[in-house]
Amino acid sequence: MSKEMLEAFRILEEEKHINKEDIIETVKESLKSAYRRRYGQSESAVVEFNEKTGDFQVFTVREVVEEVFDSRLEISLKDALAISSAYELGDKIRFEEAPKEFGRVAAQSAKQTIMEKMRRQMREVTYNEYKEHEGEIMTGTVERFDDRFIYVNLGSLEAQLSKQDQIPGETFKSHDRIEVYVYKVENNPRGVNVFVSRSHPEFIKRIMEQEIPEVYDGTVEIMAVSREAGDRTKVAVRSHNPNVDPIGTIVGRRGANIQKVISKFHPMRLDAKTGLVVPVEENIDVIQWVEDEAEFIYNAIAPAEADQVIFDENDARKALVVVPDNKLSLAIGRRGQNVRLAAHLTGFRIDIKSATEFEAMEAELYGTEEPALEEEMASEEA
Repeated sequence: MSKEMLEAFRILEEEKHINKEDIIETVKESLKSAYRRRYGQSESAVVEFNEKTGDFQVFTVREVVEEVFDSRLEISLKDALAISSAYELGDKIRFEEAPKEFGRVAAQSAKQTIMEKMRRQMREVTYNEYKEHEGEIMTGTVERFDDRFIYVNLGSLEAQLSKQDQIPGETFKSHDRIEVYVYKVENNPRGVNVFVSRSHPEFIKRIMEQEIPEVYDGTVEIMAVSREAGDRTKVAVRSHNPNVDPIGTIVGRRGANIQKVISKFHPMRLDAKTGLVVPVEENIDVIQWVEDEAEFIYNAIAPAEADQVIFDENDARKALVVVPDNKLSLAIGRRGQNVRLAAHLTGFRIDIKSATEFEAMEAELYGTEEPALEEEMASEEA
C-alpha cells in the first residue's frame, strides 16, 4: 500500500462521500482478522496507518518473561536483552510484521472488506439522499418496463412505479420525462428501493402546491384528499385568510388553476362510439373543509344535497346521510364512487338513505310504540 491508497481515499471522500476514517478502521480490522486466522490469535496484534506514506503497519506485542510458554505473546529476557540492554521482565516489546507474511488471503480479505464497506456506505448515502425526498414530487426519466413496474431514473437510481401506482389509461414510452410522488424509501442489503406513485392522493396535493401560489405559501390549506386516479378526486380545503375564498382560489379564474393541475395527467380511454383512443380528464371536486363534522359530511357528499346527517350512537365514525329521493343516485354516484370518496375524505363510514327509505326505517323502529301511546292517552281521558 502506498500514496495511491491516500489518493483513493481522497476520491472516495470527495466523490462518493465515504468517510476515509471508516475505511481505515475497516482495513485495520480486516488485517487483524487475517492475522488471527494465520497465527491463531489477535490479542497481541496492533494495526496502524501511516498518514504520510499510505501504508498499513502490523505490530505484535510480546511481554518479556523468564520462561516462554507462548512465543506469539512472550519473549525471553535473554532474547530481549539481545535487542536492547534496557529491557526488563514485564516490559512490552512491539515487533513489526511484514504484510507479505499474511499472504494473498489476507490481501483478498482486506479488499473484500473495503468493497463491502464502500457498498454499505454508498447505500447509506443514497438512502439518506432519497429519504429526504419522501413525501415530495421528483422528476425523472422513464427508463424501462417489465410486468410489474415502470422504472423511473431519478438521478442516481431507478425508482419503481407499480401498476397500482399508475393512473389507469396513462401510457409512457422510454425517455419520457415524468413527475412522480415519492411515498416510500427502503434500505435493505440488496440496495435502496424508492417507490413512487402518480395515483397517490398526496400527488394531487403536491401538484397543487406547485401550481397554486396560495397553496404553496399556506394561505389556502389542503386538509384532505380522496382520489380514484384517472377518474375523480375530492379535495377539502380551508383558508387562513378571511378575505380569500379557498374554493375559488383552487379552481382559479375560469377554472385555470384546476386545468393546470389536470394537465399533469394524461390517461387515455377507448371511445366506444368512435373507436378512437381519447384523453380523459380527471374530475376534481373542491370541498369546503369545516370543523363541524356534520357540515363537513354535508359538503363532502356534493354535488348531491343532504337533508340531514345522523351520527351512530354506537360507532363514533359512522354516519347516516339522508337525501331527497330524486338525489339518491347522485349522492351514491356511479358504482358508489361519490359516497366512497366522501367517506375517504371525511374519515366516516357513510350510509346513504333516501328520505322515503329513512321514513320507512323510522316507522319500522318506532311504529310499534304509537298504539301503546294512543291507548295510554285514551285511558287518561277516561
